[in-house]
Amino acid sequence: MQILGIIPTRYASSRFPGKALADVGGKPMLQRVYEQTKLSSFLSHLIVATDDERIAEMCIKLDIPVEMTSDYHRSGTDRCAEVASKYPEYDAIISIHCDEPFIMSNQIDILAKTLLQNSNADIATLAKFIESREELDDPEVVKIVFGYNQEAIYMSRHPIPYFVHASKEEWLLRHQYYKHIGLYAFKKETLLEIAALNVSYLETAENVEALRWIENDYNVKVSLTDYDSIEINTPKDLEELLNNRSHLS
Repeated sequence: MQILGIIPTRYASSRFPGKALADVGGKPMLQRVYEQTKLSSFLSHLIVATDDERIAEMCIKLDIPVEMTSDYHRSGTDRCAEVASKYPEYDAIISIHCDEPFIMSNQIDILAKTLLQNSNADIATLAKFIESREELDDPEVVKIVFGYNQEAIYMSRHPIPYFVHASKEEWLLRHQYYKHIGLYAFKKETLLEIAALNVSYLETAENVEALRWIENDYNVKVSLTDYDSIEINTPKDLEELLNNRSHLS
């Protein structure tokens, strides 16, 4: 299976405009994402997809493959679909966030293997054990539930399931909760199909894009990872990262 990695990137982030170009220990954030992702042995090719000339110029300067896209896309998934449609030689697409400068290539490998080893999977994604009450209660942390077959049932910003036979303080002791890690591998035909779907009711309610796919009965296979991700959403996130210099090299 030929796998294309795409890093959908925009400039106009509402909470952190231009964050893809922000300096992270001497390198633009997007460069760090690209270099980390390139370490995966499963990607046949890796490119940046953007609608912004400033980002494209930076990619050209750094010798990073880049494709210009339309500026009307609702999500990075839609941006990936536009680029994927231009590359018929690839069977699968992995979408990589541009705001995780220390993404682990191991996570890319797990996604690729999950899609390769499960012929009935339309999409593959990752989950990690939730270890603290803070994560469990944080609505910014999307929780995921999946069945014995490792197929996603639901995702929510609220802790799920509601453990009725224990107080909330005991939930982590009585049940294993999982955090959704928002990386996705798609069969290419699936990616093109879901990009044409209307926004769904559940997706709107939770503001979780993947619920559109679950609601439309796509098979989302879940694999576990021990690695969390350092996601930069605001200038404060970046400041905290830079204060912990141990991540930087």
